[in-house]
Amino acid sequence: MMVGIGRHIVRASIAALCFSLVAVLPLRAMEIERVVSPGGIEAWLVQEDSVPVVVMEVAWKGGAAIDPEGKSGLASMVSGLLDEGAGELDSAAFQIRMQDIAARMSFSSDSDYFSGTLTTLANHKDEAFELFAMAISEPRFDEDAVERIRGQIATAIARNRQSPDWIASNGWYNAAFGDHPYARDGDGTPESIAAIERADLVAFTKNALATSNLKIAVVGPVTPSELRSLLDRTFGGLPREAKIAEIPRVEVKKDGEVTVVVRDFPQSVVLFGLEGVSREDPDFIPAYVMNYILGGGSFSSRLTEEVREKRGLAYSIGTYLYPMDSAAMLLGQVGTKNERVGQTLSLIRQEMARMAEEGVTADQLDDAKTYLTGSYPLRFTSNRSIASQFLGIQIAGYGIDYVDGRNALIEAVTREDVARVARRLLKPDELLVTIVGKPNLSPEPEGLPATDDMAPPPPVGPTEGNH
Repeated sequence: MMVGIGRHIVRASIAALCFSLVAVLPLRAMEIERVVSPGGIEAWLVQEDSVPVVVMEVAWKGGAAIDPEGKSGLASMVSGLLDEGAGELDSAAFQIRMQDIAARMSFSSDSDYFSGTLTTLANHKDEAFELFAMAISEPRFDEDAVERIRGQIATAIARNRQSPDWIASNGWYNAAFGDHPYARDGDGTPESIAAIERADLVAFTKNALATSNLKIAVVGPVTPSELRSLLDRTFGGLPREAKIAEIPRVEVKKDGEVTVVVRDFPQSVVLFGLEGVSREDPDFIPAYVMNYILGGGSFSSRLTEEVREKRGLAYSIGTYLYPMDSAAMLLGQVGTKNERVGQTLSLIRQEMARMAEEGVTADQLDDAKTYLTGSYPLRFTSNRSIASQFLGIQIAGYGIDYVDGRNALIEAVTREDVARVARRLLKPDELLVTIVGKPNLSPEPEGLPATDDMAPPPPVGPTEGNH
């Protein structure tokens, strides 16, 4: 996924205001209002008047998975070009206008969604929203900007192909999904990026950026009346109906295959995964709690206890739920010395089997609930984080009252719920594994002393989402 590849010029004042704020609103004090414009465009609004910053987060259904065959990376390239000139403003003029009002705009894409963010001082919101409207409705796609962004993407692709984390992720998705669109690299390939023409860029914006597939969250000193007007002025120029391909549902391959990509690295990166649960599945919240105990709870998880604390095999190990629109996964990652890969994988499988057979203890469940409910307000500590959370809740298909009831859903999970979900999901024989390095796959340790000197690997993929 290419995020913010364009030149986004921001004054330090607005960045400090937006990102260094803590506890903008107590969670219980937040009032979320559903605002619908005269033109029928809907947004969720948190009117927050104590900070003079307005943040808008938007997402259109339809990301890298809808890229045409042979032109993967199209959504990513569009995301890098929307602020590179629009309407009568070429790239330089557009950036100067943004800089003059201390606003920031960025776009990104993942497999399922094309997203945008606008951050502006409240007294410049009219002009900032006007520039955002131009970017999404009248992008120029000038030749010099297109070739510059094409070159930046090509450089990123070449750099990714030297990264063990990228190699592991790419290999795992190919093994898991075969020829499904989710197996494609969202940044594209050198060949697909070279094949993208201006007409493809224009077609993507016309087909994917519509109002029928749009979600919006706004936080800041904006009244509902002001927002109604801004919504029509900003998004009224878009097509009503999106014209995007339907992505078929797909399940993770279940044959327990282990793929090794040999690279001469001193340690191996290991990505492993199973079929997960979708957000609409009744077992999703119990699975979320189960995953926290298994590997999502950082230093309090069972996998960390067995792999790091007891044996010193890795600096960190983690698992997370990854529900996508057309697939669901339970993924994990660990980095360990080549000599210890087999032992580490054996422990992972053993711990999954133990949880599936024995469930969890009352103390483990209570500790998980305490953390998951107590830490939730920390996701709402700035205008940007509040907007991001409420956009994610909309994308997940939850109601506007979800924040009020979310912790009760966590508290309602029982040991029996966790045991049921563990039996359903944790099937070690089906574990799909991709390893990058020169691993020894023997499950028996070779007498090396336990060590805690593993370099922490960067995470692959997203966290558990808005839960």
